[in-house]
Amino acid sequence: MYVCICAAVPDTEIRSCIARGASTVEDVGDACGAGTGCGSCHDHIDVFLAAAHAPSELAEMPVSA
Repeated sequence: MYVCICAAVPDTEIRSCIARGASTVEDVGDACGAGTGCGSCHDHIDVFLAAAHAPSELAEMPVSA
């Protein structure tokens, strides 16, 4: 799925930039160009950043048998 239409950047590339150390929308833009056009994807990029950097309560739940 494309996150940034202006730069044709898919979600996989956004995730890859974050995995390589991007921690802000600007970092992602510097790494792959996403968010450097009209800016309408900034909220979507923020969601990917939050998901990558905030621990999930679900990840801490025990796995049931």
